[in-house]
Amino acid sequence: MGKVIVVTSGKGGVGKTTSTAALGAALAQTGKRVVLIDFDVGLRNLDLVMGAERRVVFDLVNVTQGAAKLSQALIRDKRIETLFLLPASQTRDKDALTEEGVANVIRPLKEKFDYVLCDSPAGIERGAQLAMRFADDAVIVTNPEVSSVRDSDRIIGLLDSKTVKAERGERVSKHVLVTRYDLARAARGEMLTIDDVLEILSTPLLGIIPESQGVLRASNVGSPVTLAEPSNPAARAYIEAARRLEGEEVPMQIPTDKRGFLDRLLGRRAA
Repeated sequence: MGKVIVVTSGKGGVGKTTSTAALGAALAQTGKRVVLIDFDVGLRNLDLVMGAERRVVFDLVNVTQGAAKLSQALIRDKRIETLFLLPASQTRDKDALTEEGVANVIRPLKEKFDYVLCDSPAGIERGAQLAMRFADDAVIVTNPEVSSVRDSDRIIGLLDSKTVKAERGERVSKHVLVTRYDLARAARGEMLTIDDVLEILSTPLLGIIPESQGVLRASNVGSPVTLAEPSNPAARAYIEAARRLEGEEVPMQIPTDKRGFLDRLLGRRAA
Protein backbone atom coordinates (compact mmCIF):
# COMPACT_ATOMS: atom_id res chain seq x y z
CA MET A 1 0.00 0.00 0.00
CA GLY A 2 1.41 3.37 -1.01
CA LYS A 3 1.80 6.52 1.06
CA VAL A 4 -0.22 9.69 0.48
CA ILE A 5 1.78 12.89 0.97
CA VAL A 6 0.13 16.30 0.78
CA VAL A 7 2.36 19.24 -0.20
CA THR A 8 0.67 22.22 1.40
CA SER A 9 1.03 25.75 2.74
CA GLY A 10 -1.11 28.55 4.07
CA LYS A 11 0.31 31.19 1.76
CA GLY A 12 0.38 31.21 -2.03
CA GLY A 13 3.55 31.58 -4.07
CA VAL A 14 5.86 29.72 -1.68
CA GLY A 15 6.78 26.96 -4.14
CA LYS A 16 4.32 24.11 -3.50
CA THR A 17 3.92 23.12 -7.13
CA THR A 18 7.62 23.28 -7.99
CA SER A 19 8.34 21.35 -4.78
CA THR A 20 5.75 18.68 -5.62
CA ALA A 21 7.30 18.23 -9.06
CA ALA A 22 10.88 18.20 -7.79
CA LEU A 23 10.23 15.79 -4.91
CA GLY A 24 8.08 13.52 -7.08
CA ALA A 25 10.70 13.31 -9.81
CA ALA A 26 13.46 12.67 -7.25
CA LEU A 27 11.46 9.81 -5.71
CA ALA A 28 10.66 8.34 -9.12
CA GLN A 29 14.32 8.42 -10.12
CA THR A 30 15.00 5.88 -7.37
CA GLY A 31 12.60 3.45 -9.08
CA LYS A 32 9.57 4.20 -6.92
CA ARG A 33 6.18 4.46 -8.62
CA VAL A 34 4.97 8.02 -8.06
CA VAL A 35 1.82 9.89 -9.04
CA LEU A 36 1.35 13.64 -8.65
CA ILE A 37 -2.21 14.97 -8.22
CA ASP A 38 -3.00 18.63 -8.87
CA PHE A 39 -5.76 19.72 -6.47
CA ASP A 40 -5.67 23.37 -7.53
CA VAL A 41 -8.95 23.14 -9.46
CA GLY A 42 -9.56 26.20 -11.62
CA LEU A 43 -5.91 27.21 -11.92
CA ARG A 44 -3.93 24.06 -12.81
CA ASN A 45 -0.17 24.68 -12.92
CA LEU A 46 1.38 21.30 -12.12
CA ASP A 47 0.97 20.15 -15.73
CA LEU A 48 2.94 23.21 -16.88
CA VAL A 49 5.81 22.54 -14.46
CA MET A 50 5.85 18.91 -15.62
CA GLY A 51 5.79 19.88 -19.30
CA ALA A 52 2.55 17.95 -19.88
CA GLU A 53 0.07 20.75 -20.57
CA ARG A 54 -0.54 19.64 -24.17
CA ARG A 55 -1.22 16.06 -23.13
CA VAL A 56 -4.14 16.76 -20.79
CA VAL A 57 -7.37 15.14 -22.03
CA PHE A 58 -9.19 14.23 -18.80
CA ASP A 59 -8.62 15.60 -15.31
CA LEU A 60 -9.24 15.01 -11.62
CA VAL A 61 -12.79 16.37 -11.70
CA ASN A 62 -13.68 14.17 -14.69
CA VAL A 63 -12.56 11.12 -12.73
CA THR A 64 -14.26 12.03 -9.45
CA GLN A 65 -17.54 12.64 -11.28
CA GLY A 66 -17.35 9.43 -13.28
CA ALA A 67 -16.92 11.14 -16.67
CA ALA A 68 -13.58 9.39 -17.24
CA LYS A 69 -11.69 6.41 -15.92
CA LEU A 70 -8.63 6.98 -13.78
CA SER A 71 -6.48 5.20 -16.37
CA GLN A 72 -7.66 7.66 -19.02
CA ALA A 73 -6.70 10.72 -17.00
CA LEU A 74 -3.26 9.60 -15.78
CA ILE A 75 -0.37 11.01 -17.84
CA ARG A 76 2.89 9.07 -17.84
CA ASP A 77 6.01 11.24 -17.75
CA LYS A 78 8.13 10.94 -20.90
CA ARG A 79 11.42 11.11 -18.97
CA ILE A 80 10.76 8.70 -16.07
CA GLU A 81 8.48 5.74 -16.73
CA THR A 82 7.48 5.37 -13.06
CA LEU A 83 6.25 8.99 -12.76
CA PHE A 84 2.62 9.94 -13.50
CA LEU A 85 0.45 13.05 -13.32
CA LEU A 86 -3.25 13.49 -12.62
CA PRO A 87 -4.00 17.09 -13.66
CA ALA A 88 -6.60 19.45 -12.23
CA SER A 89 -9.48 20.94 -14.17
CA GLN A 90 -8.91 24.43 -15.52
CA THR A 91 -12.57 25.19 -16.20
CA ARG A 92 -14.28 24.12 -12.97
CA ASP A 93 -14.14 25.44 -9.41
CA LYS A 94 -13.15 23.68 -6.21
CA ASP A 95 -16.80 22.92 -5.35
CA ALA A 96 -16.71 20.33 -8.14
CA LEU A 97 -14.67 18.08 -5.83
CA THR A 98 -16.35 15.97 -3.14
CA GLU A 99 -14.83 13.96 -0.32
CA GLU A 100 -16.34 10.76 -1.68
CA GLY A 101 -15.01 11.46 -5.17
CA VAL A 102 -11.52 12.20 -3.88
CA ALA A 103 -11.57 9.04 -1.74
CA ASN A 104 -12.49 7.00 -4.81
CA VAL A 105 -9.42 8.37 -6.59
CA ILE A 106 -6.95 8.08 -3.72
CA ARG A 107 -7.88 4.51 -2.84
CA PRO A 108 -6.86 2.82 -6.13
CA LEU A 109 -3.80 5.07 -6.48
CA LYS A 110 -2.51 3.91 -3.08
CA GLU A 111 -2.78 0.33 -4.32
CA LYS A 112 -0.90 1.05 -7.55
CA PHE A 113 1.77 3.56 -6.50
CA ASP A 114 4.43 3.80 -3.81
CA TYR A 115 3.83 7.54 -3.37
CA VAL A 116 0.78 9.70 -4.07
CA LEU A 117 1.79 13.38 -3.88
CA CYS A 118 -1.11 15.82 -3.58
CA ASP A 119 -0.31 19.37 -4.69
CA SER A 120 -2.65 21.44 -2.54
CA PRO A 121 -4.03 24.88 -3.32
CA ALA A 122 -2.92 27.55 -0.86
CA GLY A 123 -5.01 28.49 2.12
CA ILE A 124 -7.42 26.69 4.42
CA GLU A 125 -10.56 26.46 2.28
CA ARG A 126 -12.32 23.40 0.87
CA GLY A 127 -9.79 22.56 -1.85
CA ALA A 128 -6.89 22.55 0.57
CA GLN A 129 -8.82 20.49 3.11
CA LEU A 130 -9.71 17.87 0.49
CA ALA A 131 -6.07 17.70 -0.62
CA MET A 132 -4.95 16.88 2.92
CA ARG A 133 -8.00 14.79 3.89
CA PHE A 134 -6.46 11.36 3.21
CA ALA A 135 -2.82 12.23 3.84
CA ASP A 136 -0.42 9.95 5.69
CA ASP A 137 2.37 12.55 5.61
CA ALA A 138 2.47 16.30 4.99
CA VAL A 139 5.19 18.50 3.55
CA ILE A 140 4.51 22.04 4.74
CA VAL A 141 6.21 24.46 2.36
CA THR A 142 7.12 27.85 3.78
CA ASN A 143 9.27 30.82 2.91
CA PRO A 144 11.38 32.28 5.73
CA GLU A 145 8.96 35.20 6.24
CA VAL A 146 6.76 35.88 9.25
CA SER A 147 3.48 35.85 7.28
CA SER A 148 4.32 32.61 5.48
CA VAL A 149 5.39 30.84 8.67
CA ARG A 150 2.33 32.07 10.57
CA ASP A 151 0.04 30.71 7.85
CA SER A 152 1.92 27.41 7.90
CA ASP A 153 1.22 27.15 11.62
CA ARG A 154 -2.51 27.33 10.81
CA ILE A 155 -2.10 24.52 8.29
CA ILE A 156 -0.45 22.35 10.95
CA GLY A 157 -3.55 22.85 13.09
CA LEU A 158 -5.79 21.64 10.23
CA LEU A 159 -3.61 18.59 9.66
CA ASP A 160 -4.11 17.73 13.33
CA SER A 161 -7.90 18.11 13.17
CA LYS A 162 -9.37 17.83 9.66
CA THR A 163 -7.75 14.67 8.28
CA VAL A 164 -9.04 11.12 8.36
CA LYS A 165 -6.03 10.12 10.44
CA ALA A 166 -6.71 12.85 13.00
CA GLU A 167 -10.34 11.74 13.33
CA ARG A 168 -9.12 8.20 14.06
CA GLY A 169 -6.88 9.50 16.82
CA GLU A 170 -3.73 9.13 14.72
CA ARG A 171 -1.27 11.78 13.60
CA VAL A 172 -0.23 12.85 10.14
CA SER A 173 3.57 12.88 9.99
CA LYS A 174 4.54 16.49 9.29
CA HIS A 175 7.72 17.92 7.78
CA VAL A 176 8.72 21.52 7.06
CA LEU A 177 10.35 22.41 3.75
CA VAL A 178 11.86 25.91 3.76
CA THR A 179 12.12 27.36 0.25
CA ARG A 180 13.81 30.44 -1.22
CA TYR A 181 16.31 30.58 1.64
CA ASP A 182 19.18 33.06 1.42
CA LEU A 183 21.85 32.61 4.08
CA ALA A 184 23.29 36.10 3.61
CA ARG A 185 19.92 37.81 3.92
CA ALA A 186 19.08 35.75 7.00
CA ALA A 187 22.39 36.80 8.54
CA ARG A 188 21.49 40.45 7.91
CA GLY A 189 18.11 39.98 9.55
CA GLU A 190 16.19 40.45 6.29
CA MET A 191 14.45 37.08 6.64
CA LEU A 192 13.91 34.52 9.37
CA THR A 193 16.67 32.06 10.17
CA ILE A 194 16.03 28.32 10.07
CA ASP A 195 16.06 28.26 13.87
CA ASP A 196 13.38 30.98 13.91
CA VAL A 197 11.16 28.94 11.56
CA LEU A 198 11.54 25.74 13.55
CA GLU A 199 10.92 27.50 16.86
CA ILE A 200 7.61 28.86 15.58
CA LEU A 201 6.39 25.68 13.87
CA SER A 202 7.86 23.03 16.22
CA THR A 203 7.90 20.57 13.31
CA PRO A 204 10.80 18.47 11.95
CA LEU A 205 12.77 19.99 9.09
CA LEU A 206 12.68 18.09 5.79
CA GLY A 207 14.95 20.35 3.78
CA ILE A 208 16.22 23.84 3.01
CA ILE A 209 15.91 24.94 -0.61
CA PRO A 210 18.10 27.93 -1.50
CA GLU A 211 16.94 30.86 -3.57
CA SER A 212 17.95 29.85 -7.09
CA GLN A 213 17.27 31.03 -10.63
CA GLY A 214 17.58 27.38 -11.67
CA VAL A 215 14.15 26.61 -10.22
CA LEU A 216 12.55 29.30 -12.37
CA ARG A 217 14.47 28.22 -15.47
CA ALA A 218 13.34 24.63 -14.98
CA SER A 219 9.69 25.63 -14.54
CA ASN A 220 9.81 27.74 -17.68
CA VAL A 221 10.96 24.77 -19.77
CA GLY A 222 8.42 22.40 -18.20
CA SER A 223 10.71 20.25 -16.11
CA PRO A 224 11.28 19.64 -12.39
CA VAL A 225 14.58 21.21 -11.38
CA THR A 226 15.79 17.81 -10.17
CA LEU A 227 15.67 16.66 -13.81
CA ALA A 228 16.52 19.90 -15.65
CA GLU A 229 19.51 20.94 -13.55
CA PRO A 230 20.41 18.07 -11.19
CA SER A 231 23.69 19.69 -10.12
CA ASN A 232 21.95 22.92 -9.13
CA PRO A 233 22.08 23.54 -5.33
CA ALA A 234 18.28 23.70 -5.17
CA ALA A 235 17.97 20.41 -7.07
CA ARG A 236 20.47 18.73 -4.75
CA ALA A 237 18.52 20.02 -1.74
CA TYR A 238 15.28 18.58 -3.15
CA ILE A 239 16.97 15.23 -3.83
CA GLU A 240 18.21 15.10 -0.24
CA ALA A 241 14.73 16.03 1.02
CA ALA A 242 13.25 13.18 -1.03
CA ARG A 243 15.74 10.78 0.54
CA ARG A 244 14.62 11.94 3.99
CA LEU A 245 11.00 11.30 3.00
CA GLU A 246 12.02 7.72 2.31
CA GLY A 247 13.43 7.44 5.82
CA GLU A 248 17.14 7.94 5.12
CA GLU A 249 19.23 9.86 7.61
CA VAL A 250 20.78 12.59 5.48
CA PRO A 251 22.81 15.32 7.23
CA MET A 252 21.08 18.69 7.03
CA GLN A 253 23.02 21.53 5.44
CA ILE A 254 22.16 25.10 4.60
CA PRO A 255 22.78 25.14 0.84
CA THR A 256 23.65 28.26 -1.13
CA ASP A 257 23.37 29.05 -4.80
CA LYS A 258 26.64 29.37 -6.71
CA ARG A 259 28.23 32.78 -6.33
CA GLY A 260 31.66 34.24 -6.51
CA PHE A 261 34.07 33.90 -3.61
CA LEU A 262 34.03 37.61 -2.82
CA ASP A 263 30.21 37.69 -2.70
CA ARG A 264 30.17 34.73 -0.34
CA LEU A 265 32.89 36.25 1.80
CA LEU A 266 31.09 39.57 2.13
CA GLY A 267 27.63 38.06 2.32
CA ARG A 268 26.45 40.05 -0.67
CA ARG A 269 23.78 39.09 -3.14
CA ALA A 270 23.60 40.40 -6.67
CA ALA A 271 20.52 42.49 -7.35
